[in-house]
Amino acid sequence: MSAVELRGFGWRHAGRRSWALRDVDLRIEPGERVLLLGPSGAGKSTLLAALAGLLAEDSGERAGSATVDGREPGTVRERTGIVFQDPQTQLVLARAGDDVAFGLENRGVPAAEIWPRVDEALARVGFPYERDRRTGALSGGEQQRLALAGALAPRPGLLLLDEPTANLDPAGATLVRDAIGAVRDVTVVLVEHRVAEALSIVDRVVVLEAGGGVAVDGTPGEVFAAHGDALAAQGVWVPGHPVDPRQADGPPGPDLLHARGLTYRHPGADRPISTVDLSVRAGAALAVLGPNGAGKSTLALLLGGLLTPTGGTVRATAALAGDAAATPPHRWRAAALTQRIGSVFQEPEHQFITAKVADELALGPRRLGLPAGAVKSIVDDLLGRLRLDRLAAANPYTLSGGEQRRLSVATALATAPRLLLLDEPTFGQDRRTWAELVDLLAKLRDDGAGIVTMTHDTDFVAALADRTVHLGQSGAP
Repeated sequence: MSAVELRGFGWRHAGRRSWALRDVDLRIEPGERVLLLGPSGAGKSTLLAALAGLLAEDSGERAGSATVDGREPGTVRERTGIVFQDPQTQLVLARAGDDVAFGLENRGVPAAEIWPRVDEALARVGFPYERDRRTGALSGGEQQRLALAGALAPRPGLLLLDEPTANLDPAGATLVRDAIGAVRDVTVVLVEHRVAEALSIVDRVVVLEAGGGVAVDGTPGEVFAAHGDALAAQGVWVPGHPVDPRQADGPPGPDLLHARGLTYRHPGADRPISTVDLSVRAGAALAVLGPNGAGKSTLALLLGGLLTPTGGTVRATAALAGDAAATPPHRWRAAALTQRIGSVFQEPEHQFITAKVADELALGPRRLGLPAGAVKSIVDDLLGRLRLDRLAAANPYTLSGGEQRRLSVATALATAPRLLLLDEPTFGQDRRTWAELVDLLAKLRDDGAGIVTMTHDTDFVAALADRTVHLGQSGAP
């Protein structure tokens, strides 16, 4: 089991004025299980990357020191396992078993030991398929379990987990937490916004200050008893601090979109999502729920005109598309589509194409031919509403996971669509930015927009949704 020590540690990404981390002093003893908390943008993911030896010297500026077992993290990477916020960034092979075996092979594990350890790791995380399952056919939550299995298989001394249950359904999240809890021969540093559920598998809580340093450090009971109210006010998720629902101001408006008998089969998949029937109304928020693999993300792409259905139909109404309502959304031209329907993907970085946050927000309005003054007004408004104004000149790929999620929502709003589709919109948000995002979506709903979210976040559903649809494992409501 590994020991961790940071002395005055700080990191500033290249091209950024502010530090992602600053003045962090922290020691973690071998075998400790630490829950790392802090507001969105406090540097939690950056700290994990530093301990994993993934911050290249030419990619930013470092202050102070960080060590694992007394050595530079980059020199002891074989002692460290990490699971990122986006599991796709660490899945490298086409078959699930091969992906887990990849790390073992690179470490020179004897061939006779590899497949038993692969099977053990897959079982520990509740992976529901055989070794030969195609990684490209997995849902986001299934990919997360596979990434965790890959991190556990080499039996690391330090396990770093960046929101490992963020994209999982409740059953899958329980399996992953149980797997983490059962691993007792490793030091664990866990970043997790589902704080109440994570407390059973940690013995220490460390809270990072947004401006730098460690704000609070102690046992879970000590930290939340003495600092719970203050931490909640700062944006930290604190058990026992419920969120308030945002009731609609009035009745819903006209229908915007209909799906009838909708099906889609991914190439090579053994089953399609099938027989989805639903309607989306203006001035209403619909939440689509269901287990991982049920087809929620695929449904979002179908409703958003970004996939052609295998069967059935998606039809807009005149209230959404005017004279173009007779044409299905997947046949609309790109400019018309973005004006009518805004889509927010599960992986925010998949929709970034510029090198600056402000340019990302300006892209849609510019493509619509809006005057420069109108574009600037839209950009400034969205930067302020989503707490991105201090990041206007930053590269989107250097943002934290929560900041990237807010930027992806802002880009969808930039063209003022009447219908907004969001896939896991609250992923990576602290309590404050979560509430601000819910308030923003509630205002859009009350102003007449239709909101559809694909989500596992039960707090979000309780706070915003006027109606829910549950997809079964086959994809059917």
